[in-house]
Amino acid sequence: MRLRWLVIPTVALAATGAALTLRAPGPSAPAQATPTPPAAASAPPAASPDVAEPPLLAARIVARFPHDAQAFTEGLVWHDGALYESVGLEGRSDVRRVALASGKVTQRGVIPPAQFGEGLAAYEDRLVSLTWHDGVAHLWSARTLKSLGTARYNGEGWGLTSDGRSLIRSDGSATLTFHDPVTLAEQRRLTVTLRGRSVTQLNELEWVDGQVLANVWHTPFLLRINPASGAVTAIIDLRPLVVEVAATNPEAVANGIAWDATKRRLFVTGKLWPTLFEIALPTN
Repeated sequence: MRLRWLVIPTVALAATGAALTLRAPGPSAPAQATPTPPAAASAPPAASPDVAEPPLLAARIVARFPHDAQAFTEGLVWHDGALYESVGLEGRSDVRRVALASGKVTQRGVIPPAQFGEGLAAYEDRLVSLTWHDGVAHLWSARTLKSLGTARYNGEGWGLTSDGRSLIRSDGSATLTFHDPVTLAEQRRLTVTLRGRSVTQLNELEWVDGQVLANVWHTPFLLRINPASGAVTAIIDLRPLVVEVAATNPEAVANGIAWDATKRRLFVTGKLWPTLFEIALPTN
């Protein structure tokens, strides 16, 4: 199946005032983000001259590992030497520990069947997983995956990560919400911007070397985000991975980022993908 972004190599990223389009690099021109004008406008609004152009970084595949092709991946995290994953869909949602080499599930905690499991993060000796519409966060023992109770938050739950001081949540908008990691009380909000315009559909999150990586739903790109300003500092290109997976289900999109800080390994996968990739990025 030919994917739309291969036929017309653009990925529209929703923005305030005008849609931002991330153009894939052609044979003779570098990639750049350019605003697409609204129908009523005679010319696109120019980006602020002091907004730096984020580089497009090619992801190099370092290794491939088996991944459960039935897993509707919503969250991925590496914690204390192990890989954990949260899986979505009502009646099928769980949080699981996964053996990296085999892709086999070695332990799991089950989310109530009426709830749609979402993002996953680690904080100290526990895991925290979100639900899509319920406003319920599940707390898990990282060692046993036994439930430690629940906490509440307002809004939708999409992605989740931790900077060691806060839990950082996405909700499908351009906003990242920072929460107290114990009570989930809201601490602050951050608007994510690309060339000065907000970017929506932020999904799975991961904290890597002091910045946030985010999947953008239904695109083959990750955004690297400055957690102080919200500015996108780089765009990471996962298109070769998507092509290799060759998924036919339109919902089998790239989603899932895990960072092994000890060995400095970056893992990515997708919903219903048969492969989990270790990737490396150029220094930038």
